[in-house]
Amino acid sequence: MSPDQVPAGAAAQRGAGAHRHRQASHSHDLPVLPEAVDIFDTTLRDGSQQEGLSLTVDDKLRVAEQLDHLGVAFIEGGWPGANPKDAEFFARAPAELRLGTATLVAFGSTRRAGVKAEDDEVLRHLVKANTEAVCIVAKASALHVSEALRTSKDEALAMAHDSVAFLRHHDLRVFFDAEHFFDGYAEDPGFSVSVLRAAAEAGADTLVLCDTNGGTLPHDVEHIVAEMVAGFDTQVGVHFHNDSGCAVANSIAAVRAGATHVQGCINGYGERTGNADLSAAIPNLSLKLRVRTIPEDRLERITPVSHHIAELVNTAPNPQQPYVGAAAFAHKAGLHTSAIARRRDAYEHIAPDLVGNGTRFVVSEMAGRSTLALKAEELGLELDSEALGAVLDTLKVLEHRGYHFEVADGSLELLLRRATGWEPDYFELESFRVIADHDRQHLTEATVKVRIGDHRILAVAEGNGPVNALDSALRSAIGPHFPELSGIHLVDYRVRVLDTGTGTAAVTRVLIDTTDGEVVWTTIGVSENVIEASWQALFDSIVYGLLRSRSFGRPAAPRPDRRATPTDAAPTVAAPTEAARTEAARTEER
Repeated sequence: MSPDQVPAGAAAQRGAGAHRHRQASHSHDLPVLPEAVDIFDTTLRDGSQQEGLSLTVDDKLRVAEQLDHLGVAFIEGGWPGANPKDAEFFARAPAELRLGTATLVAFGSTRRAGVKAEDDEVLRHLVKANTEAVCIVAKASALHVSEALRTSKDEALAMAHDSVAFLRHHDLRVFFDAEHFFDGYAEDPGFSVSVLRAAAEAGADTLVLCDTNGGTLPHDVEHIVAEMVAGFDTQVGVHFHNDSGCAVANSIAAVRAGATHVQGCINGYGERTGNADLSAAIPNLSLKLRVRTIPEDRLERITPVSHHIAELVNTAPNPQQPYVGAAAFAHKAGLHTSAIARRRDAYEHIAPDLVGNGTRFVVSEMAGRSTLALKAEELGLELDSEALGAVLDTLKVLEHRGYHFEVADGSLELLLRRATGWEPDYFELESFRVIADHDRQHLTEATVKVRIGDHRILAVAEGNGPVNALDSALRSAIGPHFPELSGIHLVDYRVRVLDTGTGTAAVTRVLIDTTDGEVVWTTIGVSENVIEASWQALFDSIVYGLLRSRSFGRPAAPRPDRRATPTDAAPTVAAPTEAARTEAARTEER
């Protein structure tokens, strides 16, 4: 389809009036680049369709608060009338949501075939949703009109026009999602453009081109979006799915072509492979294209908001996620760390603090002295060459036994602090015992004997498993002396068998994630006895928590509290030398 077939419009007036364009020097094919785009988050609607993701109404309200805190322009809250949960959300939102920058949007569809707009139940629910804006979806593919809707093209165009006109009559801002637009444009461009024209003529505020199947590539996106921007006075936006791994790249390509409205989900949540990840799209547009997306002073919030929302929706963050992942600015290789020490941009494409993240140095048995020195410096510790060499030798021995400090910075920090001569004197373990009762309740009993100063304390507790029982017994013993323990909680426990060939005598590695509500730290234990390995990790987790709250204040560079993060490479924390302290421990099972 040639550009002259696209609806005539003011090529000089692209967008919705509020968005001016500036000359772009990067391509003669794309003469203009928007100065700003509207960010439309659909986590609460499209994102919640991700497999395994289920949000309560309270969850949705809290996520909306975080998105507003980030500074997105629009938050799609769900489909009022489609289910009781979304109906309750929109009923509670006016009283419970105090949005600062964002506008809440209700989602729905066009009227049904053969039904008048004013009689359509979906449209009536949209009007009653108590929002200033609505988003409706319409088929923009001739194939889907005939096969899915089983109606004629003329009726599909009338459905789009009538629905928009009805909503505009009720003074609602209307986002028009042209579903399957890119696929439909490839099959029958005339019809797909006619759908946009019908919506625009009825008064739609934004025409959103949707890559519903996620199969379109960036080079096609650029020229198609450019044609639509040139052909319509109405603001043009985009909505990409990630089935080809191109959702963020396609969003960037669309903005380069003049789109001034970008939809997506925080952390890339969504059906199948997800939607465009706003955690990456926003920094790319803001920092690389210099296009305004969210208020400039809010960009540094994107990492903590990403992590907080991951916790709210109960999903483990991806440590390798661009910009916001725990490993996004983590350096392990010796050549990389030595270069970073001299010049931070040697292996970092932006300054991490721009997005609220930070540089980390990952230490393992492959680390050199320079990496270890940088890690010590990161933690505010001074270690001379001899001490660094001794720590490095210890690391290599421990990692050969099965310790893995890349994912247990909590235990690593304790190890480094011990190298400076520090030893935790909060409490001393005398012994512990764990008994598993095979009754109907399947409870485990733990007995712990500790010394705190001149006090010898014995405590017994039950729990759902050995770690829970040990944790409860230890807290019972030392809690009265350390009230801050009430704010420290275990949030994840993971066991891995390292040597499966030896059967029940195999060496096991235990990782424990702990939080004080502000940060999460990971500690490690390794032993042929899973109870002993668990105790090592538990001991370090408690010691590190006390360390944070006591004499050392807050250790450097902890990772934000984002709860269960299975294989996360953590930022700062502790050590596994507690194995020596468990020689007196006895494990008994009856």
